[in-house]
Amino acid sequence: MAEGKKLVIVESPTKMRSIQGYLGDGYEVLSSVGHIRDLADKKDIPAADKKAYGKYSIDVENGFDPYYVVSDRKTKTVAELRRALKTADELLLATDEDREGEAIAWHLLETLKPKVPVKRMVFHEITKDAIQAAVGNTRELDLALVDAQETRRILDRLYGWDVSPVLWYKVKTGLSAGRVQSAATRMIVDRERERMAFVSAEYWDVEASAAASGSSFTVRLVRVDGGQLARGTDFDDTGSLKKAVVVLSEKQAGELAAAVEAAGAARVSKVEAKPGTRSPYAPFTTSTMQQEAGRKLSMSAKQAMSVAQRLYEKGYITYMRTDSTALSTQAVQAARNQAVALYGDAAVPLKPRVYKSKSKNAQEAHEAIRPSGETFRTPASVSSQLDKEEQRLYDLIWKRTVASQMADAKYETTTVTLEVDAAGKKAEFTASGTVYTFKGFLEAYEEGRDEKRNSQDAADDQSLPAVAVGDELGMSDAEAKGHRTTPKPRYTEASLVKALEEHGIGRPSTFASIIGTVIDRGYATKRGQALVPTWLAFSVVRLLEQHFTDLIDYDFTAALEDDLDAIARGEQNRNEWLRSFYFGSDAHVGLRQIVDNLGEIDARALNSTRITETATLRFGKYGPYLEVSDPENPEAKPRIVNVPEDLAPDELTSVKAQELIDAPVAGDRVLGENPENGKIIVVKDGRFGPYVQENDPVSEDAAVDEATGEVVEEAPKKRGAKKDVAPKPRTASLLRSMSVDTIELEQALQLLSLPRVVGVDPESGDEITAQNGRFGPYLKKGADSRSLESEQQIFDVTLEQALEIYAQPKYGARRASSALAEFDADPTSGKPIRIRDGRFGPYVTDGETNVTIPRGQQPTDITFEIAVQMLADKRAKGPAPQRGRAAAKKAPAKTTAKKAPTKKAPAKTDAEKAAARSAAAKKAAATRAANAAKKSS
Repeated sequence: MAEGKKLVIVESPTKMRSIQGYLGDGYEVLSSVGHIRDLADKKDIPAADKKAYGKYSIDVENGFDPYYVVSDRKTKTVAELRRALKTADELLLATDEDREGEAIAWHLLETLKPKVPVKRMVFHEITKDAIQAAVGNTRELDLALVDAQETRRILDRLYGWDVSPVLWYKVKTGLSAGRVQSAATRMIVDRERERMAFVSAEYWDVEASAAASGSSFTVRLVRVDGGQLARGTDFDDTGSLKKAVVVLSEKQAGELAAAVEAAGAARVSKVEAKPGTRSPYAPFTTSTMQQEAGRKLSMSAKQAMSVAQRLYEKGYITYMRTDSTALSTQAVQAARNQAVALYGDAAVPLKPRVYKSKSKNAQEAHEAIRPSGETFRTPASVSSQLDKEEQRLYDLIWKRTVASQMADAKYETTTVTLEVDAAGKKAEFTASGTVYTFKGFLEAYEEGRDEKRNSQDAADDQSLPAVAVGDELGMSDAEAKGHRTTPKPRYTEASLVKALEEHGIGRPSTFASIIGTVIDRGYATKRGQALVPTWLAFSVVRLLEQHFTDLIDYDFTAALEDDLDAIARGEQNRNEWLRSFYFGSDAHVGLRQIVDNLGEIDARALNSTRITETATLRFGKYGPYLEVSDPENPEAKPRIVNVPEDLAPDELTSVKAQELIDAPVAGDRVLGENPENGKIIVVKDGRFGPYVQENDPVSEDAAVDEATGEVVEEAPKKRGAKKDVAPKPRTASLLRSMSVDTIELEQALQLLSLPRVVGVDPESGDEITAQNGRFGPYLKKGADSRSLESEQQIFDVTLEQALEIYAQPKYGARRASSALAEFDADPTSGKPIRIRDGRFGPYVTDGETNVTIPRGQQPTDITFEIAVQMLADKRAKGPAPQRGRAAAKKAPAKTTAKKAPTKKAPAKTDAEKAAARSAAAKKAAATRAANAAKKSS
């Protein structure tokens, strides 16, 4: 690096390249690729510090001092930064302007220990003007923001490392608890509990078709003899009415419909027209962007943040982690100009719109998420430069930003009321229609909507003919319509993000990773867009509610977030707050006291949910099942009934449970007889999954109970009698494409014949077999295995095809077509980078180095820059040590005598074996005699 250059450090390689181009030759821009330091693992803490830092890597007795280490993956990065810093005359820390970015800058400062002037460079969009302006307007490092991030990190470590082990011991190993994660899980479970307790109510109304001036429209019955007809919102969650309304039965509704049809005419009793306006929505914050991307683009929160990150780093949008809805003066003008250019002068109001941010932390209130620059690029103009997902999200952000500065939409809603004499009863029907007289911002954008309960009551918007009070209209097609009240809809990722924000739990920038963790830990699954809690989540939430009440309380969790914001604003002392949280105070029982005084926890009770008087849902190691007791014999061992994995908790009603209990056991279905040996083939549904089994046929001489037709088993042998060891029956697991209900004898015999011998390799003489394994179908030749593309290939693949598969490189060209993603060439190896789906999960490879994508991270999250860094880190670590050999350098230890190799004894003949058995028997007899002599003496 030339003398006199300024070193700029950013987090991302993509930002690095963009900013380098804007700053020119007088600067060198390098990337830290995220955090370079974190709390140490226990193994990385020196022995002298183990006592203070050993449990959490935090000294809780001395100011909650954290023990940081540079991660193994970042040693090479740090070395490169240090080399560059040696010849720099100034250091600019240009990480993101939020808590996380401020903390990264502080860790860089602490690790690099620069001897040149240091400045903090901040910007919220990556454009030439913004970057050059940021260089000229630097500031000092904000230590209050650093304190807030560090406090959050320490808090999450204390919470997770104290609470998670309780879940491991009492629920299931591998689980985790977290400050926001546990609250989010509780929200999902609480919503399911509401659905489980919900009692649906039935109500009826009448719909008919009214005709005037040659056009018809649909009307709905709303009142009978002046009494308001019941709607879904009139019932509570127990199915009871909340107010006095008319509830029609099916019979009554049918009679009214027949009477209306017979009357054939109605009179217009009222025509009411109401004008209204709709205002545009504020520009996107992190939270609202995630919600809309979920509703309109079907993106997960994690996916939306990943795509937004790419757009930001490429310079197309402003910073995507923000709570602010404010726009700069230049952005407001850009949005107004574009609205006028596209929709005319009337599209914008006289004065620019100003939106008030809800953020409590002014230090983190950047601009809203918007297209970057002083002139917005239209989606059409950038489509060739973005991938499909980037195009869709950019289009959404552009529309929302432009619409936010447009004029109100104006409309008029007309409601027509009709009266019908229905067999002596006064039946009133209504119909509504809305007409927009000025669309305003709706020309550009309309916000998506979450699912709402009792949506069947919403009146359909329709075009109404011009009518006046007193007009006679024809009535026809009257029909009774039945409805049932519906429970609250399950959370989607979008509605959960909204609920978390409304409760003040967590930060919008962390919602994506939190929801990802909830799903990855098995606390919820996705059914379409809905988040369905698992029974595992019920057990976890039940334990937390009973033993960590405060920690999972919504208000308490929100108060923690407010306190962290106060620390970020410099209004609260970090150490005092952590001491209160961990050790307790007059107003709060500390985490340590809670953990130290847990008492006995009944794991069986935690994992039990009573469904009926005799059936209890339990969650075991292999999933949920019903434990069914016999009321006539309570001491008998309960019967186990598997619960289908795709059955949601609210669907396991007492009726459904009884249906499962009464259902014939498909697992004992006889498929037929094996023609080769005469044995009976049955299919079973076991705790480890469905499988087929080969059983011995029932002997014709076996005793049969005449009353029941069952084979009577032989009486058990007396205690002490030698047991005959029966050979285990042959079994084979069903393939994923098979079902216990549909599998036939031919398929079962094929499974029992596995592994199938495909043939012999003519070159090596090794046998090639096709079989099914834990990670799917594969071929095996000696120790060399190759994956097959489908389960059917196990039975169909020929020797020629198998040899062709083995002739191709194991991880090379043969799998090129199955790459999940492809990037440019790696700068080190010069070979293209691909993301593949391997037998052990997705991984990044350049053909020479493979790196497994960490659990919880999706292949779609991996960008070219991240992939390059992952490969570089793997190369820096070197090859993994071979199993059985020490990976660490040997210390000068005491010498031991070299162990001579054990010689294998030659196989004994039958005569030698007999002699050995005789000698052993004589020795045992002599020992017994000696023991008897000792006792008698």
